Amino acid sequence: MRRSADAAGVRRLVAELGRVTGEATTVYLVGGATAVLEGWRPTTIDVDLRIEPESDQLLRAIPELKERLGINVKLASPLDFLPELPGWRDRSPFVSQEGPVTVRHFDLYSQAMAKTERAFDQDVRDVDAMIERGLVDPAELRRLFDAIEPRLYRFPAVDPTALKQRVADLKD
Repeated sequence: MRRSADAAGVRRLVAELGRVTGEATTVYLVGGATAVLEGWRPTTIDVDLRIEPESDQLLRAIPELKERLGINVKLASPLDFLPELPGWRDRSPFVSQEGPVTVRHFDLYSQAMAKTERAFDQDVRDVDAMIERGLVDPAELRRLFDAIEPRLYRFPAVDPTALKQRVADLKD
């Protein structure tokens, strides 16, 4: 049985990923992994990751690491659900260097946009925490929405009108 991951568990996972590969790779932490490392949640059910470039060594290591560390790991990022926000890589904060693996939080604006689109209770709380901590500016999130709105048709599960309204309703 896997347990929720706390900040120490996320750090152990990324340290292990750095040990199992010799390839220069960037691992982006997403969702709950960002929340626990940034301190607004104590744990997360899943450690969501994006790996660039894809690495067979890392992908092959993940099932064993999940079992050994007793945590859930998923390959997921906002890019699976929404168009790419302009400049997302440049806005992805550095977390650590684990051997050849650079660990970053996936762009917080992209995460906030995806969470605003999904709008589950925990997602709403996460976006509120990002705004309260000054990690996301609602006015900038609205500007970024305008940049991706013309490409939302590529994501038929997204209701562009509802997302636009949710982003507009975020408190400055």
